[in-house]
Amino acid sequence: MVRRKKATEAAERLSKIAFFEGFTPDELARVAELVDDVETEPGAVLTDQGRPGQECYVIESGQANVYFGGEHIATLGPGSMVGEMALLEHRPRIASVVAETPMQLLGLDTRSFRALLDEMPKASQRVMSLLNARLQENAERQSGDGG
Repeated sequence: MVRRKKATEAAERLSKIAFFEGFTPDELARVAELVDDVETEPGAVLTDQGRPGQECYVIESGQANVYFGGEHIATLGPGSMVGEMALLEHRPRIASVVAETPMQLLGLDTRSFRALLDEMPKASQRVMSLLNARLQENAERQSGDGG
């Protein structure tokens, strides 16, 4: 029974994170089994541009800055996913992400991330939408200053 209570508490916590909005209680309980709780301090490097990626994160609380070629390009907050592109494309990280504040993260290693996508169409759709948006942002950034 304790395990069930823990899963229920974790599912309730996850339901408050924008990325998991609309997931059923059973789906949230499965996500809770897949993720690891991660805490970071300001300055912690979540992803390092050019390095291989073995994990991704969903931000539960706190903020992180995204850098491309040393240039600040975005700030991410709760509900954002970080590092998924390297796992999907099996390529080095395309940007560095550094914690700006203390952060609570939900970590997924490659195997857990794949299970999340394979078992939950909602998660897969969200990740694909996120990738599409990021690819458009990258294309706009590469085409100039938008002028």
